[in-house]
Amino acid sequence: MGNDKIYNLEERTFVFARDCRFLVRDLKNTISNIEDGKQLVKSSGSVGANYIEGNEKLGDKDLKFRLKISRKEAKESEYWLRLLKELNESENDRIENLRREANEIRKILSAIINKLK
Repeated sequence: MGNDKIYNLEERTFVFARDCRFLVRDLKNTISNIEDGKQLVKSSGSVGANYIEGNEKLGDKDLKFRLKISRKEAKESEYWLRLLKELNESENDRIENLRREANEIRKILSAIINKLK
């Protein structure tokens, strides 16, 4: 991912999930990488999926609920990336960039949630 920030959050969460999948694909096939990678694939995809579901205009209560799930999944993605980083030194920069992106997405979602209160 380059320095060009994507301001459309649906697209940004898609790119995040896609890049997490590219990372997992490229990691060594160790038991921990496979298991942690599976968890990362699930949580990173859930960030965008829940954001999109929340935008289906079923009401503010549903939107807020979905955004909170999306935020939780972003935080979980950070956790799996942190574990993967500890065991995959050759991918440290790539993983750190994804961790930073998960953190930024989480902060954006928090700001949206706070505005809905």
